[in-house]
Amino acid sequence: MHEPLPAHSQVVRFVPALHPPDEAPRAALWFPFRRDQLLVRSDPERAALLEYSELASLGVDFEQAHYLGRLDDLDCYAVELEPELEPPTDAAFDGLRALYGRLPEDHYAIAGRAVQILLWDQTHRFCGRCGTPTVNAPAERAKLCPQCGLLNFPRLSPAVIMLVRRGDEFLLARNRAFAEGFFSVLAGFVEPGESLEEAVAREVHEEVDLHVDDIHYFGSQPWPFPHSLMIGFTASYTSGEIHPQADEIVEAAWFNRHGDLPLLPGKLSIARRLIDAFLAD
Repeated sequence: MHEPLPAHSQVVRFVPALHPPDEAPRAALWFPFRRDQLLVRSDPERAALLEYSELASLGVDFEQAHYLGRLDDLDCYAVELEPELEPPTDAAFDGLRALYGRLPEDHYAIAGRAVQILLWDQTHRFCGRCGTPTVNAPAERAKLCPQCGLLNFPRLSPAVIMLVRRGDEFLLARNRAFAEGFFSVLAGFVEPGESLEEAVAREVHEEVDLHVDDIHYFGSQPWPFPHSLMIGFTASYTSGEIHPQADEIVEAAWFNRHGDLPLLPGKLSIARRLIDAFLAD
């Protein structure tokens, strides 16, 4: 499981919705994506969304936009751009990882919602059971098969991420996908039929051959890369010796809260929030 990087605080001013209100159209925010990259007016320090008129000049098909909800007085829409569309000279396509801290926080969080809805729209245009073209369900965010009635909702893959503690020590590991010297806490996807706590215990045992108990919820983080929800936990070591899972974990070790630490995840991630909370305890 790759380490999630950015986390963001809850969007408290955004109200999600399926359909725009019946009242007269208001000013809007548009989140135009080409695959998983957002078109923004950009410089190294900050980025901004483009205006409707700018997108119209590029030939954007607004009729195919997805309504997301309302941020204060602004209606929010996600729209898919043609793969061959070239950005204006003062704009660029950027991935959400690169845009964290450069887009306003509310806009960044809504962009994470937008890219997942667009991905769902792209990948559920035909029924997975009978192959019939799907339509948007009228009363919920779902793709409906008019032939057999199958509903497909936007995909969400829950994953647990956990800090394992042993006294003044905590466990860090280096995944094969990580850069040299970079360590993080363990993480993995939840399997069908198990609780979140069972997933924590299973992942720890599978990845490093340790047993844990005293599993407690810590917090969560939407992770739109492409459609995960990271659910954070703490757990206490009970027994076992570290034996890294050979095909996934390069190395794992106990680190002391008062000693030298390796290269850690950025402070924007739930992984780092787990680590910092332990170090500050």
